[in-house]
Amino acid sequence: MAQRPGANPYLSDAVLTASPQRLVVMLYDRLLLDFDRAYAALLRGDHDHSHQALVHAQDIVHELQATLDVSVWAAGEALVQIYQYVTRLLVEANLRKHAPLVAECRELMEPLAQTWRDIAGVGVSAA
Repeated sequence: MAQRPGANPYLSDAVLTASPQRLVVMLYDRLLLDFDRAYAALLRGDHDHSHQALVHAQDIVHELQATLDVSVWAAGEALVQIYQYVTRLLVEANLRKHAPLVAECRELMEPLAQTWRDIAGVGVSAA
């Protein structure tokens, strides 16, 4: 399989060899990075970069929601509702170019990210 230009082969290997729990941590870490990038871009009025980060964040939230099996976890439906709420906030933040909505998303998702880090036995990673 050909790699795209600029692709990091070590990152590809990390994804391919990661446990399912570690993959979720990687998604959450990247999600938080997208929030930080979008927030900073909105503050500086860089709407192109904020849009890219917000759309990527929505993609990650959709992936987290799509892979959640609510049939095996009673609280899964509540997590689906959180994901749906965060998606709505991200869309609104993108439409209104409103950084505080991105900050609210981060506040909601950071504890979940930390829980998954604890589950996977990893510290905070740089995405």
